[in-house]
Amino acid sequence: MIEAPSNVLEVTGLCVKVKTDEGMIPLVQDINLMIKSGTVHGLVGESGSGKTVTSMSLLQLMNPKTTSIEGSIRLNGRELNGLPHKEMRSIRGQEIALIMQNPMNAFSPVFTIGQQFVETIRTHTTLTKKQAAELAISTMKDVNLPDPAGLMKRYPFQLSGGMLQRVMIAITISLRPSLIIADEPTTALDVTNQLQVLRQLNRIRSEYGTAILLISHDLSVIAEMAGEVSVIQHGRIVEHSDVNRLFDEPKHQYTKELLDARPTLKIKPVERRSRS
Repeated sequence: MIEAPSNVLEVTGLCVKVKTDEGMIPLVQDINLMIKSGTVHGLVGESGSGKTVTSMSLLQLMNPKTTSIEGSIRLNGRELNGLPHKEMRSIRGQEIALIMQNPMNAFSPVFTIGQQFVETIRTHTTLTKKQAAELAISTMKDVNLPDPAGLMKRYPFQLSGGMLQRVMIAITISLRPSLIIADEPTTALDVTNQLQVLRQLNRIRSEYGTAILLISHDLSVIAEMAGEVSVIQHGRIVEHSDVNRLFDEPKHQYTKELLDARPTLKIKPVERRSRS
């Protein structure tokens, strides 16, 4: 008998409010998500709809002085909301990881790729510096980066955006997190690099059983990767569906508008002039 995949992430009644001169203003309200191991859950919506606020809340990265987070965020059964900063810091990277939209923002320009990779590994493990470097090189090979040993000595500005994104993915999977939050991971990349990144994420999901929350406004990426999709508008999830049903039979008007807004290429036929 095949055992059903367990829930890695369970979010119930998530509400995030920000402090203003007029009082506490809600940014996202009543967010409910459930993601099983080895699956990809898409979160879609236009810019400003609340996607990134939701992801930052899951990681407990919102400023507690200016924001409040209500509701339950359970990772492998453990409640994250309200955890002390020190405990949460040990969980980030090791159990729950983030792949950012712009990889250049994730790296310090004054340290080499190797220094930053090794530091991340050693922060969450008991590996020696040599062991961490060997793991870094091995993981970069796994994501098909050329000359990993050479890359360890290079600085972030010496790598292309696509290579940096794959380095970030390599750092992420080196610690085998249960959940990866991929926040617009392909937006800043060309089509070729987009495909490579999506293939790597799909391989991580299938080989390691990692759960992935894929945040994107690009419906083609969601259609390619996700099994289930939640549509967010003005800080609320307005529709949740299987990805095929969402595209074939959208229920909410906002979802229909998102689908209708997909770019299409219209080419006018070339007029041929008759030869005189």
